[in-house]
Amino acid sequence: MLTVREKEIAILVAQGLGNMEIAEQLSISETTVRNHISNILGKLELRSCRQLSAFVWKRGWLDPTQGNST
Repeated sequence: MLTVREKEIAILVAQGLGNMEIAEQLSISETTVRNHISNILGKLELRSCRQLSAFVWKRGWLDPTQGNST
């Protein structure tokens, strides 16, 4: 459903990073991050980054003991 990049961004959102931090970490523009997040929310039929974070945690995409992607 999500592209590899979209999943990567979803995980970073769930880790609590802001758009600017995500952009810096991935060496992309903040506008590109916002576009990806908008696409992710649309694909998953979610309304907010808070809902996206819950989705990521529920799917087990993060290791709760380390906070890193699995």
